[in-house]
Amino acid sequence: MTKDCAALLNQLAKDIQNDIDADAVMVGIRTGGIWVAQALNQRLCTPLPLGELNISFYRDDFTRIGLHPNVAASDIAFDIEGKTVVLVDDVLYSGRTIKAALNELFDFGRPAKVLLAVLVQRDGQELPIQANYVGQQMQLNGAQYITIHGPEPITYEIQE
Repeated sequence: MTKDCAALLNQLAKDIQNDIDADAVMVGIRTGGIWVAQALNQRLCTPLPLGELNISFYRDDFTRIGLHPNVAASDIAFDIEGKTVVLVDDVLYSGRTIKAALNELFDFGRPAKVLLAVLVQRDGQELPIQANYVGQQMQLNGAQYITIHGPEPITYEIQE
């Protein structure tokens, strides 16, 4: 069953809006994180500068999945030095995607603070990474996974 994410996105945007300063920026992780970041940014009272990260070359799992990166470049056309960065992804699972994203983000500068927003946080973290903003928490069995569909509307489904 496919679930529409509009209510989750509305609540996330409200929570983020209450915490950020006027100098904040938003960066989505390709691909689903960009969809979520765009949807969140549209819901903010004042949209933030929006960038995109492609973490393909920062992943630590090439030995398991092989080197098949989507070679599109990251696009952050603004300075992140000393700013609050809202880093956005679709699903937080092991934490390895976020680790890779942080590694690349710091190649663009040193933010004052990084806040993590995810549409779904599921059980199974392998690294000590937790989101500041979570649309929905889920506990799934080992055979289940979440598929995000987008960009408009953003929906998800649990598959086996």
